[in-house]
Order: sequence, then C-alpha cells, then structure tokens
Amino acid sequence: MGEIKTISVVIPVYNEEENLKPLYGELKEVLKSLPYEYEIIFVDDGSTDGSYEILKKLALEDKKVKVIRFRRNYGQTAAMYAGFQYAQGDVIITMDGDLQNDPHDIPKLLEKINEGYDIVSGWRKNRKDPFLTRILPSKIANWIISKVTGVHLHDYGCTLKAYRKEVAKNFRLYGDMHRFLPAVAKSFGAKITEIVVNHRPRIHGRSKYGIGRTVRVILDIFLVKFLNDYLNKPMYVFGSTGL
Repeated sequence: MGEIKTISVVIPVYNEEENLKPLYGELKEVLKSLPYEYEIIFVDDGSTDGSYEILKKLALEDKKVKVIRFRRNYGQTAAMYAGFQYAQGDVIITMDGDLQNDPHDIPKLLEKINEGYDIVSGWRKNRKDPFLTRILPSKIANWIISKVTGVHLHDYGCTLKAYRKEVAKNFRLYGDMHRFLPAVAKSFGAKITEIVVNHRPRIHGRSKYGIGRTVRVILDIFLVKFLNDYLNKPMYVFGSTGL
C-alpha cells in the first residue's frame, strides 16, 4: 500500500446554501493542519436554491475547491460516483454537506488508513436525529444489511468514510448503492474498519431522508447480496454458465 501524499474530500450537495460556507471554513482549517496536499470536490446534485452560486464563488476564490454540477437531481449515489471518478487523491473522504458530519474527525479516519485499512467507516454512536423517523429505521436497516451481507457495521448510512483510491475507483454505482460500499468492497478483498465519529444536530435546511427511503434501501440490499454472491461464486449462482 502506497504512502498517502494527497487526499480528496467529496461532498454531495443538494439545497444546502446556508451550510456551505461554514462547512468550507471548518474543512479548510482541518485540511491545512494535515501533512497532505488536498482538494475539496463539491458535487451539486441539481440544487434549486443558491447552492451552486455559493460553490462557484468558493471555487473562484480557492483553487483547491472543485465543483461538479448536475443539471437535475440524480441522487447521492450518482453524486458520489462522479466525485470518485474526478478525485485525484490517494485517499478519498466522503462527507455530507449539511454540517452534521464533523470535519475534525478526518484525521482519525486517516490514522486508520495509515494502519493498513482500505475503508474506514464512521459510526454516529451518539446520533443527533429524530428517533422514530431517522434513528430507528436506520438501526433496522443496519441490522438487516449486516445479516444479509455478512459485513457487520453499526452505521452503514454514515457518509463520513475514507477510501483508498484503488478501492473507490473500482466501484460501479447505481440505485442507493453508496450506503453499501463496505459490503461491496469486502467482496473483492478490501480491509474494512469502523470508528466512532461525532454527529451534530442539523441547524439549517431540512433532511432529505425518511422512512420511505429505508424501504428502498432494504430492497437494494438483496441486489448487493446477489452481486456479491456472483462475484465470489459465479458457478453457484448460474450453474454451468458461471465462469
């Protein structure tokens, strides 16, 4: 595994105009304190507020800021995939654009990458979200994902993660696949760990998630299970047509 020299931070954004400047300020402070070159990649997922104008201004003022813009809302998985493909860093860090992920956890993620892990996943152990509409559905989904895939994590839905470039560039994403990336990566031998990260209350804007999304996530789990079985045991899945 190569030495880390550069890092890319990928941030999907959808209607987060009030959060972007504070997030950029916090993030830049943390990244400047680290011994790595860095870039910040915002992926505007078809925002209908002033998010893109704010991002465009940040990119003009800071050459380390890059902006990808979608013409319409394609969803977080598509935004993350675009960021992965554009990123140049040896390590790619993903985080939400709503200020609930704490940039000060990034050094802890990188410490684990330096220990030899390919993916480091955040665990929002003390989560600052409504219990019935966010925390309870998430707990159910995490339990099901862990049981179905065999990759046991407390918090698949936490966007704050670190990936080695070689792993992130290998993903082919669709649907809501972004939340299953550790399970997908495990199928091709990635070494994965989980650390407790800070989680902050949402101050501005509103959440884009809810119970309805949990149902879609559960349906996608079985697609991930099928793909993993095919990658690991194609003869078992397709009989004599497997290779």
